[in-house]
Amino acid sequence: MPRWPYAVMLVAVAVFTSLLTTGSAATASGGLPVRGDQLHVMTFNLRYASTTTPNSWAERRPVMASLLRRERPHLIGTQEGLFEQLNDIGDDLGSSYRSLGLGREGGSNGEFMMIFYDSRRLRVMAYDHYWLSDTPLVMGSKTWGGCCARMVTWARFLDRRTHKQFYAINSHFEAFDAVARSKAADLVLQREAQLDPKLPVIMTADFNEAGKPGETVYDKLVTNGPFRDSWVTAARRSPLYATFHGYRPLVPDGDRIDWILTSPGITTSAALINTYQRGGQYPSDHLPVQSAITLH
Repeated sequence: MPRWPYAVMLVAVAVFTSLLTTGSAATASGGLPVRGDQLHVMTFNLRYASTTTPNSWAERRPVMASLLRRERPHLIGTQEGLFEQLNDIGDDLGSSYRSLGLGREGGSNGEFMMIFYDSRRLRVMAYDHYWLSDTPLVMGSKTWGGCCARMVTWARFLDRRTHKQFYAINSHFEAFDAVARSKAADLVLQREAQLDPKLPVIMTADFNEAGKPGETVYDKLVTNGPFRDSWVTAARRSPLYATFHGYRPLVPDGDRIDWILTSPGITTSAALINTYQRGGQYPSDHLPVQSAITLH
């Protein structure tokens, strides 16, 4: 995809910056303003590659490619992607992007918690996986009920621009069992506590729970936990929509079940729920959530 002329990019960023105001009723759907020293982070439930129309992967892929090429986040935590679908996305993102992931059933089997990253900006220092179960190191394990195995992919990155390191944690919590979600939050907290405490942490996920106090997972991770909700702490943000739309009309001020969480060593200047679609076709049944963050 050809790059926008520099002057056009400046105008686009200026327009979106003026619309991104705390609590505003802005209508922009893309173009998160990100300074050179900031990281552009996205969390995105991709919707698995169904062959059923409407909204098959064949129909959605061109729209997905257009969105990702337009936004070009430095770090993308994805959920639900299948092996060949993720290969397509890697091809569409281009040669500068790399990925880390494993199917939740092992190898290339099942949905991935794939992390895509721009290798021009980020370098992998370490990575691993664990399963959201009583046996987290057993591949494909599932002990808490729910529909299926759930897992975490994590990595430690070096930001080549700022020479700072950080952790990225990516997951997809259980959709149909609140107990499993609660136990998943407990395990994430246990494992997060084992990371180098000197390094900041970014967590991307479909948490399958509304992002607000009073919800079990939110309270464990944010209200009473070590994370901050980048949507809440952002200096500027876009309008709020339910991040799961199911290919139906968007719901203003709906449940925000896809979050980008950060440790206290991070600030967020802007946050965006991206409503991009083309000709009525959305790239997924979820809206991507994006943040412009600064590591300290």
